[in-house]
Amino acid sequence: MEGNRAHVVVVGGGISGLAAAWYIRQGAGERVKVTVLEAGPRIGGKLHVSEVAGVSVDAGAEAMLARRPEGTELARAVGLGDDLMFPGTTQSAIYTRGALRPMPKGQVMGVPADLTELAKSGIISPGGLLRVPLDQILPPTLVRTDVSVAAYIRARMGGEVVDRLVEPLLGGVYAGRSDMLSLEATMPRVAAVARSERSLLTAARHLVGETPKDAGPVFTSLRSGVGALPEAVAKASGADVRTGVTVRELHRTEQGWRLVTGPVPRPETLEADAVIVATPGPAAARLLKAQAPKAAGELARIEYASMAIVTLAYPLDAFPEPPVNSGYLVPPVEGRPVKAVTFSSVKWPHLAGDLVILRCSIGRVGEEHLLQREDVELVSLAMAEMADVMGTRGLPVDSRVTRWGGGLPQYNVGHLDRVARVRAAVAMQPGLAVCGAAYDGIGIPACVGTARTAAARILDHLSLRAE
Repeated sequence: MEGNRAHVVVVGGGISGLAAAWYIRQGAGERVKVTVLEAGPRIGGKLHVSEVAGVSVDAGAEAMLARRPEGTELARAVGLGDDLMFPGTTQSAIYTRGALRPMPKGQVMGVPADLTELAKSGIISPGGLLRVPLDQILPPTLVRTDVSVAAYIRARMGGEVVDRLVEPLLGGVYAGRSDMLSLEATMPRVAAVARSERSLLTAARHLVGETPKDAGPVFTSLRSGVGALPEAVAKASGADVRTGVTVRELHRTEQGWRLVTGPVPRPETLEADAVIVATPGPAAARLLKAQAPKAAGELARIEYASMAIVTLAYPLDAFPEPPVNSGYLVPPVEGRPVKAVTFSSVKWPHLAGDLVILRCSIGRVGEEHLLQREDVELVSLAMAEMADVMGTRGLPVDSRVTRWGGGLPQYNVGHLDRVARVRAAVAMQPGLAVCGAAYDGIGIPACVGTARTAAARILDHLSLRAE
């Protein structure tokens, strides 16, 4: 307690930590001092903007779900409401069986609901198409506990739906593998119907039908890039934000918490009434090991995938035909190093000009060997992808390679139970909370949601202490 002000320290300056700081100040105002400690040289984590060919382009996440409100609400609250914008097109494709094929209409994370649209797309072979409707006559696949995405969907609709539809969609989000990812954690709507419906095809039709016709765009971004959001949140929070500060230890005291920072030979300490740990799982596990060992053990078991994003800027005449889709996904069965391509200047019209700006995503779980290559080699892989699939000629006018080592938590089977155990263990420690991408979702709205929950826990704790 500093004077009459409580002191809350947030460890981690990504969007989760910054949002938590903002929610704390919204709830307590000047009665609470908030300090954010970020180990890296800048705030924002995977939200970052830099220039490619003179154009500001996101280097990490470039969109957030518009149909989940936490992200857009926060953007509006910190003064970025007028910068919110929607895609010029959401029509995407899958590169499979030697061609770009349109994403079929009427699907739920790759689970088809319309067999006619599925057939028209050409993604599934004739034999694979014949397998899908067997779902309607097969005995029920009873889902009593969490199972992998692949295990359930393959049993209902066959391997091709998994390999050529579900796998690339999940890979685009998690960079993971459907035979390991949790059905409950990554596809909750499908998991819910799996417990009650015999036919997945019928259930998918119901899920598609539940989406309102006027639901609006799925995604949104910011004119200045999603990477502008962290700085705006930090400024609006009024928190004391410090970069280049690594928290090495966290200890409980009679008054609250003590954080140990600085180099080992010259440690520094910081006292706090409450602490929010908003770091990735491995870092959180190290911090919580002394005071919440059960939570630390669970967090240490969460795997992380690494990836790289290669951004290229081509002159318009490099393409025989200009791209019209927002991008395309590549199933792992194709054996190609690039797993996804976003045509940023098509998806986000404000980036359009005399260049085609695109982003190639490289790296899934188990493909770390690809990321051991030099930047120039990754650029070459992306250029080869464009030449092969899009027929580009010549060289890009600029390129950028952004590496996210250990950037994506894997929501493997049992993830929700693991998160419940983490939170139960943390709840035993008054004045301590956790938030971030390791818990309830890796998108911006989900991270902001965990931040709001963590802030509410800390505000409740502080109000009880004040009584």
